[in-house]
Amino acid sequence: MLIKRSPNGIDVPFSSEITPRAVFEARRSFIKQAALGSISSAALLEMLSREAHAQGSNPKLAAKLNSAYSVQEKQTAYKDATTYNNFYEFGTDKSEPAQNAGSLRTRPWTVSIEGEVKKPMTLDLDALLKLAPLEERVYRLRCVEGWSMVIPWIGYSFSEIIKKVEPTGNAKYVEFISLADKKQMPGVGSRVLQWPYVEGLRIDEANHPLAMLTLGMYGETLPNQNGAPVRMVLPWKYGFKSAKSIVKIRFVKEQPRTAWNLTAPSEYGFYSNVNPEVDHPRWSQASERRIGEDGFFVRKRKTLMFNGYNEVAPLYAGMDLKKFF
Repeated sequence: MLIKRSPNGIDVPFSSEITPRAVFEARRSFIKQAALGSISSAALLEMLSREAHAQGSNPKLAAKLNSAYSVQEKQTAYKDATTYNNFYEFGTDKSEPAQNAGSLRTRPWTVSIEGEVKKPMTLDLDALLKLAPLEERVYRLRCVEGWSMVIPWIGYSFSEIIKKVEPTGNAKYVEFISLADKKQMPGVGSRVLQWPYVEGLRIDEANHPLAMLTLGMYGETLPNQNGAPVRMVLPWKYGFKSAKSIVKIRFVKEQPRTAWNLTAPSEYGFYSNVNPEVDHPRWSQASERRIGEDGFFVRKRKTLMFNGYNEVAPLYAGMDLKKFF
């Protein structure tokens, strides 16, 4: 087992190596049943995993609710939000990230910030957590496949980073680069995308207060499968724009060549704002299915322009959003 050494000399295991409380508390009962032969070992493992997902097992994060940036809608259940994910570094099926992301080591972790900035810097996770007061914001998340969630995220506006590094006048875009480590991420060996995963924004988009550097959700640090330990959340854009497991942020002159835009430019534009009037080439974007509201009689929701975040509309004044999709 890998051990990290704290400044006071005490050896401390990585948080990912500590038995989750929900699993620990349920273990005795489950093991007793297994010993009596009433359940199989496979069923035991399944129940332990399900219990951990249902309760949450990551370290807690204290954050004050920012009601100005929080929708008043029913939140998606923690279990649904952590077991139905897009994170191709851990597999292309929605269930695979939760199954495979346990191999990701989130400490030590650093994010380098470089390019067209006056004050380039490298920040570790503790520095990122202290860079600005943590807020909880309840955002809608709309994915290009036609499903959506409502999640309480923890972090702060990315503009706090921008203020620290002081971009030069040449900085027109921000590029986000995710970790791509085959040893930790089995999906990186596939050819489904070009690695590492890269996303990008115009600098005015990145500077909008809704653009959130995110370190947690549901009152805890981010689960691995949800982009731990640091990701972006951009609620007015389709979910794939919100880069996960970020290791580098670059301020650049030219529009970044982003992962999905490189792979399928006719399907995934650089801007990728939620726009119900622009269909995906293979399906409509006019409606969505809210995860957790499945059922024969549940009607799909109408998708809103900018996912309902109309305050970003001035960013695109005069642009043809069917052309710049």
